[in-house]
Amino acid sequence: MSVTGDSVTTDDGDLSSETMSSDVGNIVKALYGEDPPPIILVGHSMGGSIAVNTAFRHLIPSLIGLIVIDVVEGTALEALTSMQSFLRGRPAAFKSLEYAIEWSVRAGQIRNVESAKVSMVGQLKRLDTAETATSQLDHENEMEVVTSTSDTIAEEDEEEENGESKTFKNSTDRLQSTDKLTSDTAESSKKPQQHTESLKTPESSTKYTWRIDLGKTEPFWKGWFQGLSEKFLSCDCPKMLLLAGVDRLDKELTIGQMQGKFQMQVLPQCGHAVHEDSPDKVYDINIFVHNFVADVLATFMVRYKVAQATHNFERAFPGC
Repeated sequence: MSVTGDSVTTDDGDLSSETMSSDVGNIVKALYGEDPPPIILVGHSMGGSIAVNTAFRHLIPSLIGLIVIDVVEGTALEALTSMQSFLRGRPAAFKSLEYAIEWSVRAGQIRNVESAKVSMVGQLKRLDTAETATSQLDHENEMEVVTSTSDTIAEEDEEEENGESKTFKNSTDRLQSTDKLTSDTAESSKKPQQHTESLKTPESSTKYTWRIDLGKTEPFWKGWFQGLSEKFLSCDCPKMLLLAGVDRLDKELTIGQMQGKFQMQVLPQCGHAVHEDSPDKVYDINIFVHNFVADVLATFMVRYKVAQATHNFERAFPGC
């Protein structure tokens, strides 16, 4: 079974919106054949752009909804002008996964340590073998499971005081050293450049680097976002735009929203990384954000009769 992100193509350098949206359509076809079930596309940031292009090109015949999270053509295109500078400011490589996770939090890329343990690992590969970090961890977990089969059933099922099994605990122990960052994330993220400078030059002991050289994808950047607002508005399925702030709306979307062409919801207390970002009180706010996003999506499905509400379901805050 392929680990997430380990698939390869005949041309891994082709990251055009046409190719990636075609991939989405092909995946749905491979999973369901010519008669797929009703599908709602949800995409965040560049993923939102790919979702829009997939819907715009009618690549999923059973599409019944489109939800785009915090990506708008105008602000996205403006951000591209400083993208190369941003990429150059990142470390070229990391000594360990723990070090990479620590950098991402201290530099303010991700404010939630638990989220960083997932998302940063997915972005890295080993320098010596080019194996993705997710694949490496998967293999290590498999070895732990194989080793545990030699123990007695009682030992396999023994749980720690916190209720986690030994196997689960062992698979996450190597990343636990970053837990200490939770308390000082806010303070350290105020000085990301100072921390970043110390990591820019790979040392002989460096083991991990970025899986994708994003700087080389520049030829595709404008294609991801140019014409996005018009494409989004022209999609004939029910649409929702979730934003971290109304200031992100461009003129075309502002007019479309006033004309009722799509449902809009502003997410409170969130930055661009809606699914990962969290303020000072990481866990409490993070739980609120995840629950709120889930409620918004559920409300969208109930509103358009995609799903039936349970007797105790409460609709999320009304959309704009």
